Amino acid sequence: MFGKGIVGRVLLEHKHLYRVITNEGEWLCSLSGKFKFDHDREAFPAVGDWVVMEQMPGEEKGIIQEVLPRSSQFSRKVAGQTTDIQLIAVNVDYVFLVMSLNDDFNVRRLERYLLAAWDSGAAPVVVLTKKDACDDLAYYMNEVESVAFGVDVFAVSSVTSEGIDHLATLLSAGKTGALLGSSGVGKSSLINALSGEEVMVVSDIREDDSKGRHTTTHRELSLLPGGGLLIDTPGMREFQLWDSAEGVSASFKDIEELAEGCRFRDCQHKKEPGCAIQEAISNGTLKEERYRSYIKLLRELAHIERKNNVVAKKTEANKWKQITKNNRKNYIKKK
Repeated sequence: MFGKGIVGRVLLEHKHLYRVITNEGEWLCSLSGKFKFDHDREAFPAVGDWVVMEQMPGEEKGIIQEVLPRSSQFSRKVAGQTTDIQLIAVNVDYVFLVMSLNDDFNVRRLERYLLAAWDSGAAPVVVLTKKDACDDLAYYMNEVESVAFGVDVFAVSSVTSEGIDHLATLLSAGKTGALLGSSGVGKSSLINALSGEEVMVVSDIREDDSKGRHTTTHRELSLLPGGGLLIDTPGMREFQLWDSAEGVSASFKDIEELAEGCRFRDCQHKKEPGCAIQEAISNGTLKEERYRSYIKLLRELAHIERKNNVVAKKTEANKWKQITKNNRKNYIKKK
């Protein structure tokens, strides 16, 4: 109990209904009208959230009144021209960034995932699946290690169970993880391997391009035999950043450390003499593709910040416009 309410954790979200597990069982819950009115979409419950709710009299259903503070929050920008945020996973200890050891492997996409993961408050872990079908593991490991500094990297196989024990150890004693990656990389197979039984439907990948069909269509929290929990998420081939400015230093510390060695403080890293970054590119210690990715992500984040500032100003102006309008109505009524 929490005050007059009951505390539970959101297992599943579907069309603004939530399946919540409590000490008294699993309930289907909806949001209270007051909560909807007082909060924006980012504050709405997500899978993994701890919530306070009240039971509907005589039913195994509840009304969510409050979302408790989050320890971590992994999010992305909703696709399109909007500035809306989409919550991917909350209150997780580990964000498992999953890529398969085939044509799906994309180190530039991994950079994006890492950027958001460092900002989420959870610890990123890279998981390379389908090890049993890979002929050149060293190549892939070198590619990952060139961008994932200080991050654990596991190569696993859901077919042979190789490496699964390492992931299970991380998720013991009530720890929560979230699986993030494209469709067909083996997220559902991972959950089945960690669970020791088939709890998720698995879909085959297309043989022509190694891309997967969408299997998971919603986020769901699964309880593992060792006491840990795991959130599976729909496949995301495109990942639009939301606001990961702080994660840049963690994800691209190699480039930022190089920049400190430039002769000029305001070096633009183009044709200036004594540019440590251009020197590193020319001697092969820094890949030009990685530097281009860094610049692209910085520009994207700057664009998002400008857009958010415009939206914030407009929202503030509309708020004061409404307040003035209400005050004018009240003044007329008093007269």
